[in-house]
Amino acid sequence: MPGLFFSHHNMNELNGKDDCKLAEGKIHKKKQKTFGADLKNYLKCMVPHLESGIKASNSRNVVLSAEEVMQWSQSLEKLLASQSGQGVFREFLKSEFSEENIEFWLACEDYKKTKSDHLHGKAERIYEEFVQSDAIKQINIDYHMREATAKRAQDPTHTSFDEAQKTVYVLMERDSYPRFLKSKAYLNLLNQLQTNSSK
Repeated sequence: MPGLFFSHHNMNELNGKDDCKLAEGKIHKKKQKTFGADLKNYLKCMVPHLESGIKASNSRNVVLSAEEVMQWSQSLEKLLASQSGQGVFREFLKSEFSEENIEFWLACEDYKKTKSDHLHGKAERIYEEFVQSDAIKQINIDYHMREATAKRAQDPTHTSFDEAQKTVYVLMERDSYPRFLKSKAYLNLLNQLQTNSSK
């Protein structure tokens, strides 16, 4: 199925963060009508984040199809099951200054796959980065859950962060995810891919 195709070499042609800011700025303008080049810049900006998060993948290219992007609208679970979906959603959350939610959720997913002898170090890092009351990327959980999570993190098991992760997931599902589906970034991306596939 035809889709947008970006090679790793093209991504390296970016002129650093300026292009990313330019692309994001243009995408978020309300009177945006044409999208083509802006979409490419937007995706080029997102792809490095995606690749850095995929250690198992040897692929140097990212291919997005309209079908895959349409599936993201079925549920937050489907969106997060897609590596590209995670990247696009993370960019959207960045624009809302709430990317700590997906970063925490992804950190918890990684934590569950951690070997038992590495749990302590990872639990400490997750607690310090997201849970403690003065954390740099503090997640939005209440005092009781913060305290309970802190206790579980001191004597970590694979389920230490499950409750907090569930709370953050529900928060994204009820709050950010519906806004994401109505956002210009998502709708324009879908529209662009559908236009390409019908050519």
